[in-house]
Amino acid sequence: MTLMQKAIDILSQNDRGGYTIPTRGLYPYQWNWDSAFVALGIATYDMDRAWSEITTLIEGQWPDGMIPSIIFRSDDPDYFPGPSRWGKTLGDIPSTGISQPPVLATVVRKLTADNPARRAEVFDALYAWHKWWHDARTVDGIVATVHPWETGRDNCPEWNIGLEAMEIAPDLAPYTRMDNKHSNPKFRPSQEQYDKFLTIVQFGEHVGWDQRRLTDEGPFLMADPNIHFVLLRADKDLLAMAKSLGKSQDSLDQIAAWIAKGEAATDTIWNPDLGAFTARDMRSGAFSDGLSNCSALCFYADTGTAEQRAKTLDNMTRIAVCVDYMLPSWDPEAPEFEPQRYWCGPLWPQMNYMTALGLSEQGEADMAARVQGDLCRAIEKSGFWECFNPITGEGCVSNQFSWTAAVWLSWQHETKLEGAAGGRHGRTRKWVP
Repeated sequence: MTLMQKAIDILSQNDRGGYTIPTRGLYPYQWNWDSAFVALGIATYDMDRAWSEITTLIEGQWPDGMIPSIIFRSDDPDYFPGPSRWGKTLGDIPSTGISQPPVLATVVRKLTADNPARRAEVFDALYAWHKWWHDARTVDGIVATVHPWETGRDNCPEWNIGLEAMEIAPDLAPYTRMDNKHSNPKFRPSQEQYDKFLTIVQFGEHVGWDQRRLTDEGPFLMADPNIHFVLLRADKDLLAMAKSLGKSQDSLDQIAAWIAKGEAATDTIWNPDLGAFTARDMRSGAFSDGLSNCSALCFYADTGTAEQRAKTLDNMTRIAVCVDYMLPSWDPEAPEFEPQRYWCGPLWPQMNYMTALGLSEQGEADMAARVQGDLCRAIEKSGFWECFNPITGEGCVSNQFSWTAAVWLSWQHETKLEGAAGGRHGRTRKWVP
């Protein structure tokens, strides 16, 4: 069986009737940014089914505009924390009380380039979600996050300064983790991290999932380069769609104002000591003291100064010497680097997708090819895993993973990689639009 057929089979096996789970066992529900990337892959062979991936995700939207990180269409006792732990949330379908990086507008723009009717069908929902980000999560001019889970990068060392400042709730309700049942515990977040994750959830339930209170009063508040860059890119795609649909000048002006705010805020997450974009604690003002793969998303968002972009490329070039497979989620020269522990080191397919796309769009073809080619080599070696060891290419956490299959299909459909993966780093691979 070819890799392409395996990828299609994985998406079919993970299909739950209009929406796709990330993988069986560990993730039995519909995840927000997972579904966006899944739609890209399914669109290569079934556009109607890809569209249902998008519309079923939007079905979980709250009245205030938020699209949650997880939509609970059932209560699977094999997953924790499920709907009962999140309590009474505010959407029509049970969900989490937090969101995830808003890649959806970027995906919708791509998939509806020749279908204005479908673009119009979801535009208002996308606009409302972006408005929610700018209204509910803005602090001192930058969009911040209230939970590491909201960033999509659960236990990344970027959150250490925010988590270390937290106290575990003394009345934290007892619980039994289920993630370690499906995956090796050494790949997953620590117990202390999990206690703090659930402390935030408990606070959110306590305030009735009032999103402004969660932002202003919650125990965790950090600016995240991932959310910042993804939202800024998505705002630009939303503006392009608004213009194509002939939306009102007021709508155009509002989106343009969000973009201007985002561009201005980019400097606030530039860490001059590291020469990189990093997370920042919004209460103490302290920067994270390490480099994640999100710094490279400045190219995806088409933001940052020429000097900032040059230093970002310098960091990537340095890191590329340290690993066989780009792009690790944490600096391999940092003490917290663990090549197989969730967001402490592995390369992530969806991050490589966005990074390679941004680099290619901004004319950085060589690094784009490295980032794309290395993920393809890892898939060819190990299969469709959730993430990969950047040293060995070994798959990590969960196999038969939907977004990995989807990214592979999208790349096979849209681009071709000429030449074999030559040498240690596969640098003979070239990006060909």
